[in-house]
Amino acid sequence: MSSSALPTGSALQDEIDSLNAQITKQGALVRTLKKESSSNADEIGAAVEALKQLKLQADTLRKHQEASDPTKSFNRKVFDELILRKMFIVPSFEIHGGVKGLFDLGPPACALKAAMVDAWRKHFVLTESMLEMECTCLTPEVVLKTSGHVDRFTDLMVKDPVSGECFRADKLLEDAIDELIENNPDMPSEEREGHLRIQIQADAFSPVELDGQLAKYGCKAPSGEAYGPSFPFNLMFKTSIGPEGTSVGYLRPETAQGLFVNFRRLLDANSQKMPFAAAQIGLGFRNGETRSAVVMVQLYVLQYVCKCPIYEKMLTL
Repeated sequence: MSSSALPTGSALQDEIDSLNAQITKQGALVRTLKKESSSNADEIGAAVEALKQLKLQADTLRKHQEASDPTKSFNRKVFDELILRKMFIVPSFEIHGGVKGLFDLGPPACALKAAMVDAWRKHFVLTESMLEMECTCLTPEVVLKTSGHVDRFTDLMVKDPVSGECFRADKLLEDAIDELIENNPDMPSEEREGHLRIQIQADAFSPVELDGQLAKYGCKAPSGEAYGPSFPFNLMFKTSIGPEGTSVGYLRPETAQGLFVNFRRLLDANSQKMPFAAAQIGLGFRNGETRSAVVMVQLYVLQYVCKCPIYEKMLTL
C-alpha cells in the first residue's frame, strides 16, 4: 500500500482500531487452534500467517500516523511514568520495597473502573435481564478438587540456574518455534509442519519430554545457561479456613465456579425456566510468573444455561 493510498486523520485512527480488533480476534483463534488436538499444521500455519499480516498492516499504519502527526507516537516509558505520576496506579507496598507485578489503583483508576463496570453491567446484565451474583473469593478445597483444579491447574516451570527466575516452559518452547519459523521463511513445508506439530503439543508434554524439546530448540535462560529441569507449579493460592487450620481453602482461580455451584438456586430464582443467563464481576487469583509491566485483570463472566441431556442429572445433585 502506497503512502498516498493510506487514510488520514480520524479515518486512519478508525482503520488502526479496526485492525487491532482483528488482531485480538485472530490471536484468540491461533491460541485455540494450538490447543485443539484436531487442528492440523497447515490450518495453524495459515492462521499464524494471517495474524502476522494483520500486525504488519497495523504497524505500517501506526508508522504512517506517527510520521504525519508526531503527537500520535506512543512512548511506553513516558506513558508508564505518567500514570504513576497521576496516581492511576502505584506499586503495592512501595515503602517496603514493593512486590514485582503487584499494583494498587489510585483515585482516577478507581473512577475509570467504576464507569467500565457500570457500562458492562448495563450492556449485558440489565439489558438481557441476567441473574447477577457476587460469590466469595475463598473456595474450600473439596470444590476445586471436584473440578480438577487441585490436581491439574498447573503449569510446568523452568528456572534460570543463575538468577533463580522462573518461566513457563511451554511458552518458551512455543516462542522458540515461532522464532525459528519466522527466521526461515523458505523452510520446507514438511519440516515446518513437524515444528508446528510439536508446538501444538507444548502444554501436553511431560516434564522430561519438555526438557528434551527445550534442549532440542536451544532455549537458553537470560543468564545464557541452560534452564533447570521442568517442575509442576499449581497456580492457586492455598490457605486455611478457620483457626484450627484443618480446613484447606484456595483463593478462587476463576469467577465462574461460584455460578456453577449455585446452579440449582439460580434455576429456582428464574422460576425453573430455561434457558437463562448468569453473570458475575470480580477478581480471579492466579499465582505464576510475576511481571514488571502494568497488567490489570478484571474478570467479567457470563454463563448461558440451556437445557441439555445432563439437565435432569444436575437437578438431582
